Amino acid sequence: MFVTFEGGEGTGKSTQALILADNLKKSGIDVILTREPGGSPGAEIIRNLLVTGSVDRWSTMSEVLLMYAARADHWQNTIKPALDYGKWVLCDRFADSTVAYQGYGRGVNKDFLQLLYSHIVGDTVPDFTFIFDLDVNVGLKRANSRMSGDAVVEGRFEAMDITFHKRLRVGFLEIAKKNQKRCTVLDAKMHPREVHREILKILQEKGALPWSNLPV
Repeated sequence: MFVTFEGGEGTGKSTQALILADNLKKSGIDVILTREPGGSPGAEIIRNLLVTGSVDRWSTMSEVLLMYAARADHWQNTIKPALDYGKWVLCDRFADSTVAYQGYGRGVNKDFLQLLYSHIVGDTVPDFTFIFDLDVNVGLKRANSRMSGDAVVEGRFEAMDITFHKRLRVGFLEIAKKNQKRCTVLDAKMHPREVHREILKILQEKGALPWSNLPV
């Protein structure tokens, strides 16, 4: 099972991915939790290039190609082997983030992004995608608070202007609308416990979970 967690900055998707991974592991499910950019040794090196430094550190096309260089390494060395082995893979961001950030946010042609996806990933798509929706001002406030005191601030995308983040939100919602079979939009204003229960409920309703009753 391949489950991805998507959304803008500060929406709580990373927290929810971690909570679900812990819950699945306690139930005896073989699961790995990973992230993008990153998730493999080579991709983590590229992550540092992408998420630190000034906003204008990379041209838009350089940024896209770095994203897909990281994804290629991550896919081949982490995600695909785990899926082939029958594990659950929970991924904090995947290709929908590239469409939102570099497509809607930075204006890269979406057909070009799909071409890159086809060459790197092939025809595999996530089984379920949870898109966390939140007012961008609230999300950025959360994200900036989270970064306070970090030795290495991964704040390059957070530092982009508010209009960029508004385009991201629109992009994620449009992605969800176009992919209703796999995408579910979640209200990220809810308490994390409520969000988690909603995720479990959706997975159970779609027959992905082994439990007859939701865990308390």
